[in-house]
Amino acid sequence: MTLLKVPDMHCGKCVERISKALQGEGLDFTVTLEEHSVEIRGDQAAVEKAIAAMDDCGFSVEPI
Repeated sequence: MTLLKVPDMHCGKCVERISKALQGEGLDFTVTLEEHSVEIRGDQAAVEKAIAAMDDCGFSVEPI
């Protein structure tokens, strides 16, 4: 499990966009708006796919 900080995530629409992008990559994840975070369950390749998918949607990502 890897926890990623997504400081640009501010609303439900952001959660929806991130979730859709990560689902499209077939990833196992949990998005938490209150903590501005995304938990990725998987190996390093899954984490890299998640970061790339969120970046493509315009969200900056920081490992915690």
